[in-house]
Amino acid sequence: MLVILNAALTDEESAALLTQLGETVKGLGAEVTKVENWGKRRLAYDINKQREGTYAVLELSAEPAMVKEFERQLKLNESVLRFLSTQIPIHKKVRGRPQEASPAGGDQPVGDGDKVLEEVR
Repeated sequence: MLVILNAALTDEESAALLTQLGETVKGLGAEVTKVENWGKRRLAYDINKQREGTYAVLELSAEPAMVKEFERQLKLNESVLRFLSTQIPIHKKVRGRPQEASPAGGDQPVGDGDKVLEEVR
């Protein structure tokens, strides 16, 4: 989750707010795996008459209902200018088709016309 905080906050206040947000997530039953503070950056356009914001990334492991409640709480926090929630896809192990054992003991090509380029022993 990307969070843009008010740039008027000092570095200590931003760190304290990120810690508070992490505790809020833990209170909802989710797990915070990583918190990165990207620092102050210029915004592409003004948000609430602010030209800069402090960017931070929170990596969470949570159920959709927990994320929805956390987003509701972020909307109520005046120090948070914007946030963006994204879901990181879980990479599943892709299984290929099983290779057939060759009847001649490994000297013959395996599969549908596959050729053995080099035999390694």
